[in-house]
Amino acid sequence: MTQGCNEFRESARFTRRAMLTVGTAGFLGLSLPRLLAAAPIARKAKHVIFLHQWGGPSHIDTFDMKPDAPEVYRGEFKPIASQAPGITLTEHLPRFSKVLHKFAQVRSVHHKMKNHNSAGYYSLTGHAPPIDDQRLRDTLELYPAYGSVVSKFRPVDDPALPSSVSFPYIVRDGSATPGQGASFLGKGFDPFFIGRDPSSSSFSLPELSLPSQLPLERLDDRKALLGKIDAQQASLHSAAIARGIDKFNDRALAMLASPKVKNAFDLSKEPAKLRDEYGRTTYGQSCLLARRLVESGVRFVTVYFASTIGQGFGTGGWDTHNNNFNDLRDRLLPSTDQTVPTLIHDLEARGLLDETLVVWMGEFGRTPRVGANPSNDRTGRDHWPNCYTVLMAGGGITPGAIHGSSDRIGGLPATDPVRPDDIAATLYWALGIDPNTEVFDTLGRPLPIAAGTPITRLFG
Repeated sequence: MTQGCNEFRESARFTRRAMLTVGTAGFLGLSLPRLLAAAPIARKAKHVIFLHQWGGPSHIDTFDMKPDAPEVYRGEFKPIASQAPGITLTEHLPRFSKVLHKFAQVRSVHHKMKNHNSAGYYSLTGHAPPIDDQRLRDTLELYPAYGSVVSKFRPVDDPALPSSVSFPYIVRDGSATPGQGASFLGKGFDPFFIGRDPSSSSFSLPELSLPSQLPLERLDDRKALLGKIDAQQASLHSAAIARGIDKFNDRALAMLASPKVKNAFDLSKEPAKLRDEYGRTTYGQSCLLARRLVESGVRFVTVYFASTIGQGFGTGGWDTHNNNFNDLRDRLLPSTDQTVPTLIHDLEARGLLDETLVVWMGEFGRTPRVGANPSNDRTGRDHWPNCYTVLMAGGGITPGAIHGSSDRIGGLPATDPVRPDDIAATLYWALGIDPNTEVFDTLGRPLPIAAGTPITRLFG
């Protein structure tokens, strides 16, 4: 089989009509790359900032409040009005109330995964795991991260710039949660990971700097030598992992040589006032860095709110089995209220919001009933994948749109139920990637990048 045919098999799934088009493309002078680029419907979004709220935020205490439900469901917080007529949110997000009208909300997301690692994998890939088990581990049988898929099908034009970046944590609950890397796509499509705290005064990326005694030319010489060695071992080149390492090395060298890349990661160039507005926290400065990266051209940026689920520690994520209301009021919501509205205002002021899709979501919601689990305290809410809310802004979204609804206690979808599969399809569709596009796993099996349907009605 020719190389062109291999590229075709690895790139997209087409209808029979499209296959006939491919058959005549050569006669019409239409090259394969041009054909593949024309296949998806072009959308407005050029970038995605994916704000992953590890631990599972309480939808009932934030954006889908139930003030008319009995107290055991509605909890302690009261709703306040937003600038979107008829849309309310918790009283502890006053700054967010000024930008909520710029978001669309999906209030009927649901699935069946009750453990963090399995639900986390689902939320990071859009594919249900084979089992709902906290012991789920990353393997080449599982799907790649969103950013890795985007890197394959909508890479940036600048070879020095990473298509996908993630930071500042590898999220985990015990073991690392699957779905944060490229999996069977190969190492060359892994997100460029930053494991340092952007809020630190010493924040820098030494991997983007060469030792003074090692000029870039010497690295080029070494790369050429390695190429000659690899040429003598043709069997290596048949392995996807080897090809991925080659791509990874090529990208690393290009990044080292690029002033543009170094500048994009340099937060010291931002005014102190703006850094204060984002918040001098890890989350705040991570979101500011995300804005700098999309401004430089990075396609997909994943910001993890926390590295741990946060249960019982007063730090970390949104896993509020205990002390739900105090932890939300004193820690989680103030950080969110400062940082996310600032990000939206900043993107808008720079003309970036229209072309940047901002997604705010966790792996599930929390139980409608407060203190439902007697093993936790009476103020806790437990895992609840049965119904929760996802927010999206920018990137062609219709501001203020609401898709779906939950029942009177926030327990189950009442209208237009949505799965994470549909969120994934929406994300790809917004970027102009056909959700029916296929990738091939290590056994050569064709797999769709998204198993759901895009929620096109959210877009203007």
